[in-house]
Amino acid sequence: MHTRRRRLAPSVLPFLVILLFLPATAIAQEEKEAEERPIPERVRFETRHSGTFNGERLEYRAVVADIHLKRGDGKAYASVFTTSYLREGVEDTDSRPVTFAFNGGPGSASVWLHMGVMGPRRVDVPSDAKHAGSPPYEIVDNPLSPLDVTDLVMIDPPGTGFSRLVGDGKPEDVFGLREDARTVAAVVREWIREHHRWNSPVYLLGESFGTTRAAAMLPELMGGSEPIAVKGVVLISQAMDYTGSTPYVSDNFIAFVTYLPTMAATAWYHGKVDPAGRTLEAFLDEVRAFTVQEYMPALFKGSTLDEETEQSIARTLAGYLGLDVEYVLRSRLRVNATRFVKELLRDEGLAVGRLDARYIADEVDDVSERPSFDAADAAISAPYTAAIHKHLSDFLEVELDRPYHTSGPEVGEGWVWDRSLASGGEPHYVNTAPNLAWAMSFNPELKVMVAAGYFDFATPFFDAEYTLFRHGIDMTRVTLTHYEAGHMMYLHGPSREAVAADIRAFILGG
Repeated sequence: MHTRRRRLAPSVLPFLVILLFLPATAIAQEEKEAEERPIPERVRFETRHSGTFNGERLEYRAVVADIHLKRGDGKAYASVFTTSYLREGVEDTDSRPVTFAFNGGPGSASVWLHMGVMGPRRVDVPSDAKHAGSPPYEIVDNPLSPLDVTDLVMIDPPGTGFSRLVGDGKPEDVFGLREDARTVAAVVREWIREHHRWNSPVYLLGESFGTTRAAAMLPELMGGSEPIAVKGVVLISQAMDYTGSTPYVSDNFIAFVTYLPTMAATAWYHGKVDPAGRTLEAFLDEVRAFTVQEYMPALFKGSTLDEETEQSIARTLAGYLGLDVEYVLRSRLRVNATRFVKELLRDEGLAVGRLDARYIADEVDDVSERPSFDAADAAISAPYTAAIHKHLSDFLEVELDRPYHTSGPEVGEGWVWDRSLASGGEPHYVNTAPNLAWAMSFNPELKVMVAAGYFDFATPFFDAEYTLFRHGIDMTRVTLTHYEAGHMMYLHGPSREAVAADIRAFILGG
């Protein structure tokens, strides 16, 4: 049962500019104005619902609304949509946490977390990494949502979901690492202002690039004229330091190290490794030790490595990765992760997934160096897209005459990682881990939860360990947990239950 309250924005007609016979200065001014987008009236859709979450029956409101981000002159440059789930009947909102959640990309809407693990409903896709097929897809209640212990705010950054640039907003205002952090931090601050939640505990929950963003947001939120002391940060498939998650750069020494355990886990999953009585965890502990104590020194020695040691390393690598020794030797011990996803099951004509290596695809070209598409992405993108549209229109009763971009094309076209490099700076890997280290020093109560999937080729789990251990982050306040799934570990039923329970326990223990 639910009721609704809706206010729709009126249509805004574009204006015409007459260019003929105008002075040059007037033409320039008119051209500037012609580039500006309309600034629509703000919209709000509110519905009421009830549900059972973690065994507790409760009433809640769902509010889909936009926030206008404004410049100092009061003129809006972006309209950013949030979907909020707010528990009804809470007498003391000061003690009620608010969790702000977002996905990554850059350019991804919050659809994956929203319809996968955090929201009150989720799309039901096969847990065993099978392709979800064609519609209709089943959308089911999600009793694992942490709505019983925290209010939830799903954020779609500009260019994703329904969020758009408006007025004189330009890509350089929002489509960059620092610009994005300032933008999403501003959304959090303005949401808190509008809902009068200044005294509520605040949590950030990001996935993939959303973890890059979450760390970068911390100085933006904790500093300035209205500082907010973030209580906790949840990093799903962390990607703070890109040195260890960039395997496609041939001279990236670190990526060969950080991806080795993920490749070994994948070989184990697909039966290319002899278990020899070991559990997966015990096997990966063995691989970690070899990686740090033998493999990394061998790579460091390069061409000075003696032949006997090279042969020994190659045999061990081949055994861990389920590959032919000759292939490992031809690669000079440098098995590239982007090639591995095609090479592992080449003899069967199959490629494993990037986002989740449990998935497989039977590609047309069996001799190509790399897969032509990601098996995991192909298996789940359509159901998640269908689910968010149906959830918004039927359950939340949202009516807007614009597309909901699960992946925003405008972001991809306008994104620049670091605009300062145009002035002659030297290129470098993206790294926001120092922001997290600083924030934990600045706020001694800030705690962090990190969730990593064993079969994730986008953000490998060993890179999470490498990143967390080397940037001065206080590990006494960090919880790191691994799951037998991939980048979106909630695609796997048992892992979804585990990570949902871990998120809830993290917030309760805050």
